Amino acid sequence: MNHIKLICSDEEHEEAMDRLMDLMDQEPKEGSREADDLELLAFLIEEYEKERFPMDLPDPIAAIEFRMEQQGLRKKDLIPYLGSASKVTEVLNGTRRLSTQMIRRLSEGLSISAEVLIQAPKPASHRAPALEADQFPLAEMHKRGYFKAFKGSLSELKANAGEQMRCFLQSVQGGLALQPALLRSSAQRSGSHRQVDLMAVWAWQVKVLQQAEAESLPEYRDGSVSTEWMQKLVQLSWSEQGAQLAKEYLNRYGIHLIFEPHLPKTYLDGAAYRQQGCNPVIALTLRYDRVDHFWFSLLHELAHLALHLTEEQQWFVDDLHSGEQTDQREQEADALAQRVLLPIEEAELLAVSEVDEVEALAQKLNVSACIVAGRLRHERGEHRLFGKRFRDRLPEWVKT
Repeated sequence: MNHIKLICSDEEHEEAMDRLMDLMDQEPKEGSREADDLELLAFLIEEYEKERFPMDLPDPIAAIEFRMEQQGLRKKDLIPYLGSASKVTEVLNGTRRLSTQMIRRLSEGLSISAEVLIQAPKPASHRAPALEADQFPLAEMHKRGYFKAFKGSLSELKANAGEQMRCFLQSVQGGLALQPALLRSSAQRSGSHRQVDLMAVWAWQVKVLQQAEAESLPEYRDGSVSTEWMQKLVQLSWSEQGAQLAKEYLNRYGIHLIFEPHLPKTYLDGAAYRQQGCNPVIALTLRYDRVDHFWFSLLHELAHLALHLTEEQQWFVDDLHSGEQTDQREQEADALAQRVLLPIEEAELLAVSEVDEVEALAQKLNVSACIVAGRLRHERGEHRLFGKRFRDRLPEWVKT
């Protein structure tokens, strides 16, 4: 073999890759000079690519797992490439490096670039878990029409779940990047002790983005959502068409307002999302069919947009009934939402005790009486306060 040296140009990189593939074809024995040369050459190629191409190549294990999911392969199907069941487990766990023979077989058999496979795998704690389609709530997703192009039965869907889920997740920009292990969000919703199905949350987020991408809105301008802007929005609540007017109001300023029911074990009330180059998205599940809950949830998510969301891809995913909030950002969103909904001193609010006083205060503030009554029930911890009065439900078009 020719003398191995540092790679300093794209031409030398191309030559090094050719030499690497030639060495791999020879299947050198471990410990031999050829095997040492191959390892050194792979290291030099990797170092050059780190400097020349700042965008990291996919992690080799993640690339294998993606190909497994794409082709519907199980661990046992990797034995011909890796040698034994134990070696398959060790490789996927990150405790065994890929040998030259393994790289060659995987590259040829699964069409994974050798450039990807020669890299050192990332620590297991930095990798996303393998995508297992049966971890998603397929039956409920099928029932709700999440798979628009699929016309078969549930059993047929489950038989082809890997391909259908891949198509679903890739149907929107950044859909695969929402994988829970990689999600930069508040999806853990600190304060909640419930066992949240993060795969169902992921599916719900993609469904929300599908609806948002189907809408064409004017450009959103930073700073549009201010306290005064939100107070004007809340004053639409007095109307029976308040939810429709709210959607039109947000859309006018380039903000999507999406209504999508929560999936089982997600415990979602709403979410706020923003990505560079895209219009912000506010999504509500309407888990509780009450006018006051609608307006508080909407204002809470808008508060995140005003206070916390940047242009980089970021989500706030909220369970507003998870108990005491320990996340300061959630506390700030709660406080701003409450202040906008009822801009009065707490003493003035708590002085209200009769039905006619609720109506008078609502008229004074030009908001729905349901908002005043709902806040009083919350502050006093008396959920039966005022009986069935001021428990207006949302119109059916919002819930369907």
